[in-house]
Amino acid sequence: MITGTEVLAGRVRDRNGPWLADRLAELGIELAHVLITGDRAADLLSALRFMRAEGVDLIVTSGGLGPTADDMTAEVVADFAERPLELDEDLERRIGEIIARFALRWRIDAEALRIANRKQAMVPRGAIALDPVGTAPGLVVPAGEQLVVVLPGPPRELHGSWAQALDTEPFKELAARAPRYRQTMLRLFGIPESEIAETLRVAEGEIGLDGLEITTCLRRGELEVVVRSDDSSDRASDALAGLIAERHGDALFSTDGSSIEEQVASLLGDRKVAVGESCTGGLLSTRLTDRPGSSAYFAGGVVAYSNEAKINLLGVDAELIDRHGAVSDEVAEALAAGAIDRFEADLAIGLTGIAGPDGGTEEKPVGRVCFCVMERDGDKIVRSLDLPGSRGDVRDRATTVALHLLRRLLRREAVPI
Repeated sequence: MITGTEVLAGRVRDRNGPWLADRLAELGIELAHVLITGDRAADLLSALRFMRAEGVDLIVTSGGLGPTADDMTAEVVADFAERPLELDEDLERRIGEIIARFALRWRIDAEALRIANRKQAMVPRGAIALDPVGTAPGLVVPAGEQLVVVLPGPPRELHGSWAQALDTEPFKELAARAPRYRQTMLRLFGIPESEIAETLRVAEGEIGLDGLEITTCLRRGELEVVVRSDDSSDRASDALAGLIAERHGDALFSTDGSSIEEQVASLLGDRKVAVGESCTGGLLSTRLTDRPGSSAYFAGGVVAYSNEAKINLLGVDAELIDRHGAVSDEVAEALAAGAIDRFEADLAIGLTGIAGPDGGTEEKPVGRVCFCVMERDGDKIVRSLDLPGSRGDVRDRATTVALHLLRRLLRREAVPI
């Protein structure tokens, strides 16, 4: 249950729900609902009662644990669990020590802060208070047939409190009762969902899919197929994975759930890659550097959006642009070559295109993107594609194509025409 009127209204994106969903899946705990509620006590209580009526065993909340009047999750959960709030003096002392450091740093009245934050030391009777990661402690609250884990809203604090909650006895007992499932994630690139749908129809007839939970998701131009099975259906899960590999071997790039970014990082090793990108505006460099430790393999990138930037920053020949246009295989190749030279890299990606919604022509429509991945004094791959979707879709999918072309170059794989 995600609390916060700012999340409900869309002013703040929910980062905690997806993160918690992944952590629960790792524990074999099935996620039934993700609810987002505003900072209203009646709505919070209604959401908790809904989940009780649904028969869920575990309720996890995030947000609403601060010192202000709209931070009311602990109070509402105490009401739901029928456990009166009591002051935990030791917890109050620990919070006070944290607040004192903030007060000293920012020259804020420590006594005013102590009074405002005392409510954070109010704990439902019989609940377990977690050590504060920020100033707000998380809680593990037995509530009849349910266990409620109350976590702070800021992601960094939530992650730390979640790790503590896992070590509490009530949570360990609940997790031990959870049925054990095996989850397999297959990732494919370069095929539409309709082809997987056909493969699943074939699998239904040849293998039988009883006992399997199968979900497919098209994201960033990649197709994710998640298969969940229990002990009785593991053999069918393996057979399905084999059938997908047999029918879509060239498109199947991950059988262990690893992402294209993870695979590229592993393949690069101690080699350095550089980027010269235009229409993606830095998104490709972002994807290459999102992983911790990316400085080991990412040399640098240039967002050469204008023709002048292409010429002055990456050494693209102005005559080349005049002759072929800024969106062309030739310019993509020149961008890659310029990035290799500028950053003294081992490999590079050059990328230029028309993301739209304007700027297209009959010869070069909106969605046309030209790619080049190359090694210094080695092989290269040059491709042009017409990518579908909105401006955001084209830019996002272009980064995916670029990463897959780099993967194929590193693996010495042929590129489908």
